[in-house]
Amino acid sequence: MPAGGRVSVLPYGALRRAMAIDPAVEVGVEQLVGRARANDEPVAGVAPSRLALRRLRRNKIALTFGMLFVVVVAVCLAAPYWSHDVAHTDAFKNHITDQVDVGGKLKDVVSTDGVPIGPTWHGRFFLGADESGRDIAVRLLYGGRTSLMIGTGAATLTILLAVALGTLSGYFGGWTDTIISRTLDIFWSFPVLLLGIALGTALALGGLQLGPVEIGGDSLLIPLLIIALVYTPYMARPLRGQVLALREKEFVEAARAQGLGPFRIMFSEILPNLSSTIIVFFPLMIANAILLEAALSFLGAGVRAPRPSWGTMISDGVAKIVSGPHQAIVPGAMLVLAVLALNVFGDGVRDAFDPRSKLRVER
Repeated sequence: MPAGGRVSVLPYGALRRAMAIDPAVEVGVEQLVGRARANDEPVAGVAPSRLALRRLRRNKIALTFGMLFVVVVAVCLAAPYWSHDVAHTDAFKNHITDQVDVGGKLKDVVSTDGVPIGPTWHGRFFLGADESGRDIAVRLLYGGRTSLMIGTGAATLTILLAVALGTLSGYFGGWTDTIISRTLDIFWSFPVLLLGIALGTALALGGLQLGPVEIGGDSLLIPLLIIALVYTPYMARPLRGQVLALREKEFVEAARAQGLGPFRIMFSEILPNLSSTIIVFFPLMIANAILLEAALSFLGAGVRAPRPSWGTMISDGVAKIVSGPHQAIVPGAMLVLAVLALNVFGDGVRDAFDPRSKLRVER
């Protein structure tokens, strides 16, 4: 459909021939057309965005998991309230020598042989403590804020880089396409995790200098930039292929004939037609970024201790998997829950924007 998103009025025969690819759609269209003809009304096409939204609304599983991810985000955003009003501690304070009331009995937060207390299911140490006596529930919520912030920021930066590189490469072609494509191929040739570990380890030692801006090695911007960089080729290449096809379309030729410059054509004609692909990629990229951040932090190349993230908490809990399994199980379950919810919702968004999905077009 042209970039303007205008809906055209078609006669019954043309509409039937255009939609006859899918029998389920054809049946719905015939019903819609029948009612319109009975009332002597014009038959209007349905915008792709409205069709996608209608498909997504009917996918109850995707919507359920999408709401689950919203709940996870809301719980993590409530970390300061839980920390100050319920647990009465922060994510860094040690309670090795403290005791907590559990069922009317005082118990050591960390026993004399170094075993931390398990879940109390009360305000303080709701999910237990780690080997340093820190409240796992508080660190879990603050760690979730860290992981979600890095994942969302990295996915957003990945989309910006991929859209810019893919659009320039696909539209201009020639040497521009060659230089951008070969640069992306270099990053593509490395496994994501290995490239992330190499960059994370190198930048953690010396930081990053971007002109007058200096980023410290322990800054959260380091894993964010690394994740965005290593995932850019995986999105830029599909976008480049779409731009290669779009630049030959009639509405782009018409824009050139009207005297529009290349950058104006890219912004007004090409980019609007990439919006569905970008929307589909976004939740999936957030899930991949959260997972990669956890992997890098687990291996010591991401978020630096003692700052909490789900990856660092799993790394700390692995050493105590026998005596304190909750230290690794709790952040691991939270990570799986968030990534699973995003992946299922992202699959639903992808199916909604797939024009081959079966849908009964009803009023």
